Amino acid sequence: MDWHIQAGRILADQKLATRDLSVTNGLLTEAPARNVSVIDASGLLVLPGIVDIHGDSFERQIMPRPGVHFDIALALRDTDRQLVANGITTAFHGITVSWEPGLRSVQAAEELISVLVGIRDNLACDTRVHLRWETFALDQMATVMKWLALTPRPILAFNDHTTGSVLKGTIARKIGQMAERSGLNRTDYMSLLDQVWSRRDEVPMAIEALASAARANGNVLLAHDEASPEDRVYFRALGARASEFPLTVETAKVARQKSEDVILGAPNVVRGGSHNGALNAAEAIKAGLCTVLTSDYHYPSPLHAAFKLSSPGGSDLPLIWDLVSANPARAAGLNDRGSLKAGRRADLILVNAEDPAHPHVVATMVKGEIVYSSRLLRVRSAIGVSIAAE
Repeated sequence: MDWHIQAGRILADQKLATRDLSVTNGLLTEAPARNVSVIDASGLLVLPGIVDIHGDSFERQIMPRPGVHFDIALALRDTDRQLVANGITTAFHGITVSWEPGLRSVQAAEELISVLVGIRDNLACDTRVHLRWETFALDQMATVMKWLALTPRPILAFNDHTTGSVLKGTIARKIGQMAERSGLNRTDYMSLLDQVWSRRDEVPMAIEALASAARANGNVLLAHDEASPEDRVYFRALGARASEFPLTVETAKVARQKSEDVILGAPNVVRGGSHNGALNAAEAIKAGLCTVLTSDYHYPSPLHAAFKLSSPGGSDLPLIWDLVSANPARAAGLNDRGSLKAGRRADLILVNAEDPAHPHVVATMVKGEIVYSSRLLRVRSAIGVSIAAE
């Protein structure tokens, strides 16, 4: 179905203005098609769809409690509904491949990816893979390398939660949670951790080999939880184009000095700070040290973070919205979305922001198809017959 959106406040060219917007064959166009259905968007904001390049809330659908597992297709379909209801039109599922057994094992990742590939075309959100490789998962590297060739290409992020666990850093306090997730008791988990740590001298060569394979294949590379400016310089040399959740202000500064993206979590903004003592995202944004916000562990947060960061009246919303749409699209190498320009995918959302503290997604459109509506939209066909889009 082709569309003509009328009377909405449309975010385009870094400003909000009341005008019309047309969608033909799934793309944004300058003028409406001959036979078109009209959406009356008066009183609503029309915004580019949210591009979420790091989200792992779906894990709670698969395992809502330790040891309690649900069917993966069921979990992913429920996650899909959450995504589009919260204005997310492109989502990279953060699938962790670890040396742990259980939820983040290579076997669990293999099953998840297999199911996702099988149902992806039937999901409303454009759902992709963000491979989070634990750098001590040496025996799993060959499988990760195979997944680099998935279509569409996954993002690859380098993660190291092992060093922090062993050296009693910021991750050490999560040992109990990590053991529960793996299905092991604390004693057995610590024993396995010791075995993994004993191979630490093999890790740098493995990182370089996987980075080389990813660069050759055209995968976007990210580095997660960089602890120092030296880490940023190291992963930059390997081709990691962005710093994902850097642990220090100095690390974020080193990234921004090279105009690299710095990725932080939107829940950090919504809650007023990090839950684990990391950078304050709102402060980082004000200082120019954060360019991308992601859902991380809470899908409603990108939408709500953008409005929380906006000044009263929302005059700066166009610039802030880039944090959840245009900038993550750029960081992920997706140049066909993230802004409402003619020729780009018609990925957009209609938002009721009468109460900016609680913005409400009225409808979500992915590649020209309305995939979610929270209520009946005011829609009429070209010949004036009223219809409802749900």
